[in-house]
Amino acid sequence: MLSHKLLIRAGYISQLGAGIFSFTPIGWRVIEKIKNIIRSEMNSIDCHEANFPVIQPSDIWEESGRINSFIPPLARFKDRRDKIMIIAPTHEESVISLVRSEVKSYRDMPFSLFHIQTKFRDETRPRGGLLRVREFEMKDAYSFHSDQKSLDEIYEKFSDAYFNIFNRCGIDVIKVAADSGAIGGKVSSEFISVAESGEDTILKCDICLYAANEEKAEFKKITKDASNEPIEKSEVETPNIKSIKDLSNFFNLDSCNFIKTMVYFSAKKPVLVSLSGDLEVNETKLKNLLGDDVRLASNDEVIDLGLAPGFISPIGNDLDLILDDSINLEADYILGANKEDIHLSGIVPKEEFNIKSHIDIAKAKKGYLSVDCDETRCEGMNEYKGIEVGHIFKLGNTYSAKMGLNFLNKEGKQRSVEMGCYGIGVGRLLAAVIEANSSEKELILNKNISPFQIYIANLNSDSPGVKEVSDRIYSDLINSGYDVLFDDRDEGPGVKFNDYELSGVPVRIVISKRSLENSEAEILERGEENFRMIKIENLAKELVNIL
Repeated sequence: MLSHKLLIRAGYISQLGAGIFSFTPIGWRVIEKIKNIIRSEMNSIDCHEANFPVIQPSDIWEESGRINSFIPPLARFKDRRDKIMIIAPTHEESVISLVRSEVKSYRDMPFSLFHIQTKFRDETRPRGGLLRVREFEMKDAYSFHSDQKSLDEIYEKFSDAYFNIFNRCGIDVIKVAADSGAIGGKVSSEFISVAESGEDTILKCDICLYAANEEKAEFKKITKDASNEPIEKSEVETPNIKSIKDLSNFFNLDSCNFIKTMVYFSAKKPVLVSLSGDLEVNETKLKNLLGDDVRLASNDEVIDLGLAPGFISPIGNDLDLILDDSINLEADYILGANKEDIHLSGIVPKEEFNIKSHIDIAKAKKGYLSVDCDETRCEGMNEYKGIEVGHIFKLGNTYSAKMGLNFLNKEGKQRSVEMGCYGIGVGRLLAAVIEANSSEKELILNKNISPFQIYIANLNSDSPGVKEVSDRIYSDLINSGYDVLFDDRDEGPGVKFNDYELSGVPVRIVISKRSLENSEAEILERGEENFRMIKIENLAKELVNIL
């Protein structure tokens, strides 16, 4: 990843272990500036800063029901009292433990709390430098409400604050509908910085502006109409014809006339998954439906279940069937007969299938119309790669009901508190900013988060005149309140200028014998190709205009 290479070369970070990094003083200055921007925007919406422990007793995770289901698995150890302790990957449990002793009535809400704290998630494959780590700092915020309306209003305030945070840090983001993952809840949105190096795939219609993570995206499906004519069931020999494309050619029919069926395994048991022939399974949607990780069965596993690979049928077995909503229950379809080289035609799902779920489990793709698309205007969704920099959730009562976070409403009845959750990975945000703005040779940060505002280099440092003037300029700028990095090393201009390009500092000032001949200094703004010569007495005024 570009950001990882630049952060290492610039001396911002040092890798201690897989997915575990130290920040150097210059790198930490940037992190602190990002955190201060976050604090400023949280304060602007009356979200109050608190702090919650990294090490948590396992009891609260038992209460929430996530002790054995959180992905990746919780990092845990036993203390000297033989009590199981958790190294926190997130803080829903701990914030509820605090709040439930204080909230009694609807009059106590709404309110919001945030903290910026270290997390640990034991990722299987940490990668991408700061983009996928095991130990990281995150800003978590939590809001508490007596009703859904209040939650909806605060959710939008956090959304606006997030756009402000990312804008101030120097990146443009797209807000997309997202899968809630390990955090859970009813509704969630991700904020994505578009970048070719990103690990997230975003589907977005540039006309109606619908946008969603590929894991969550919904789309308009081509559904076969039911026939008004009598339908005859029959077996058709289809020698070695297994793919939907080959079946379409064989029968001279569009792919929506076929049902394809696959076997998936969860930890619990195998299930059949059937959908229209032109679609693919969205395994995240399937996982959320089953409440467990899923994997596609191998051919040997399919055979062990008494099924025929390439010709699997949902008819004549006792496996649970999950049917995508692309299938019209009253239309007739062609599908596998569970016999080698045989398909069935004229099958009406309503009459033949034993259906457990009829629901959206299909994967959206580039070119598909989103659920919001106007077919007369929109041409389908485009695909973008991006980096998730923030994620907000409407948790509802997902945790409060389990953990006893209740209140008395206006009628004196006990209800579970409605909650929101709002996260930003601080180091990940820094990496995303670099990915969006930098080049192979130049680390670029805007003036709000750069480690220093000004870089001063004195060339010909052995010259008393150069040393005296550069020292004086440095002191004057420091006394004027600027953050200044003074490079007075005994190095040549090539070394100093290369290091400046990696520093992330937006303004470069150079003092040399040549510049002092006219009582001038070189000034270069990040992004400009050529420097300008400025009279030394006008430097302060020029810097006010720039910074």
